[in-house]
Amino acid sequence: MLTRANNNNRGMPIPPILKILTALRFYATGCFQIVCADLSEVTQSTVSDIIKIQTVSAALAAKLPEWVKRPATEDDYTEIRNDFYAVANFPGVVGCIDCTHIPIKSPGGELAEVYRNRKGWFSMNVQVVSGPSMEIMDIVCRGPGSVHDARIFHNSRLKYRFETGQMRGILLGDSGYPLLPYLYTPVLRPTTGPERRYNASHIRTRSIIERTFGVWKRRFPCLSMKLRTKRQTSLKVILACAVLHNVAVRYNAPIPEQEGIIPQVDVPVQEHRGRYVRGAAERAAFIQRHFSVEG
Repeated sequence: MLTRANNNNRGMPIPPILKILTALRFYATGCFQIVCADLSEVTQSTVSDIIKIQTVSAALAAKLPEWVKRPATEDDYTEIRNDFYAVANFPGVVGCIDCTHIPIKSPGGELAEVYRNRKGWFSMNVQVVSGPSMEIMDIVCRGPGSVHDARIFHNSRLKYRFETGQMRGILLGDSGYPLLPYLYTPVLRPTTGPERRYNASHIRTRSIIERTFGVWKRRFPCLSMKLRTKRQTSLKVILACAVLHNVAVRYNAPIPEQEGIIPQVDVPVQEHRGRYVRGAAERAAFIQRHFSVEG
C-alpha cells in the first residue's frame, strides 16, 4: 500500500502549464503568493520562483518588442491618426501619453525613499503611450515614485525618437508634461473660442489613456495592489501585464467589470512649469489652423 509520502509529487518538476496558470492567477488577483500556492497545491516558495524574473514574468516581458511597439509603416501612422481623429476631430495624433503609479513594497537600502511618491506610499511611476484602441504602444518602467512625469519623458527613448524624426505626429499629454512641437498639452486658461474647442477635443481624445489605465488595472489587479515582490521582479510583472493586455486587445478579450475590483488611488498631476516658446507658438498656430471654425 502506498503511503501519502510516496503518493505525492514532492520533488517533481512543475509542469509548464501549471506555471503559466499560477502566474496568471497572481496577475489577475493580486493575492498573496501563499493563496496562489494553496490553489495550485504547491509551496509559496515555488510560486515565488514561478513569478520572479527567471521564469514566467521574464518570458512574457521578453515578448515586449513583439507586442508593445510603435507604428512601423506610413500606413500604420495613417490608420492611427484616422482612428484618433474619429474620437473628437483632433488631427495628427499618434498617441496619448501619461504616467501611472504602481504600488510596491519599500525596496529597502539607502535609496528607498526615492520610491516614496507625493502621496506618501512607495511606487513605480510608469510611463505609457496608448493607441486609439487602448493598446499600449510604448512603456517606460523604471521611474521611482518621486520622479516627475516630465523627467521620465525627458530621459526616455520615446523623446529621442521624436526629436530625431524616427516618430512623427502629435502626442497628447496633460499639464504635467512640457509643451513641445510634437507634444501638445491643454491650454491652462483658454480665453477664445478656438482655445476652448481645442481643449474640449484634447480632453476627449486624451481620455483614451485614462481608460487604458483603467482597463489594464481591472484586467490585472496586481497592479492596483501593492506588489510585494523584489523591485526587479515587480518590473518584470508590470511589463508582463503590459504584454498580456495587448494580447487581450488584439484578440478582443472582454473587458472585466468594475464591480469587485479594488479602486486605484493614483497620484495627482503636478503641473509642469517650464516655458517652451517654440512649442507654445506651434500650438497656437495649430489651434488657429484647425479649431478657428466651430464644428
